[in-house]
Amino acid sequence: MREINFRVWKKYTQKYLNADELLINLSNGNIQNLAGGMFRPTDVVLEQYTGLKDKNGVEIYENDVVKPLGEDVDFEDEYYQIVYNETGDYPAFDLKGWTGEVNGISELSLTYGIEVIGNVHQSANLLNDTNHISPDDICNDIHEFLHGGDK
Repeated sequence: MREINFRVWKKYTQKYLNADELLINLSNGNIQNLAGGMFRPTDVVLEQYTGLKDKNGVEIYENDVVKPLGEDVDFEDEYYQIVYNETGDYPAFDLKGWTGEVNGISELSLTYGIEVIGNVHQSANLLNDTNHISPDDICNDIHEFLHGGDK
């Protein structure tokens, strides 16, 4: 049976919550911290495990930033964000901006290997996507506006 795991990024604290202490209700999107407290879907980013691990055995999740590996890799200085169903016509995990003929995450992980080097919340600067604006950026802007300055 396929392993289905999630991790949860809390926007306000800019940290991942301990997934072992969470109860996720997939029908309404609410997330309950078993130690107390409830999070609305707008408070957090729910990220699903792809079922794959990188070259170091690190689980690969949605919104991870990965780097292709190998000596003959033409795109060794490129980084990709793991996304689900980016184009809407291929229901699978893939690499944002991948232009190859086959699924990018499959191609790189099977042919060259990949390594998780961060996530979009903390490593968005590695991505070449100038149009990328994460929900965390918006959350930070709102916080700065309301509270005057950096948090």
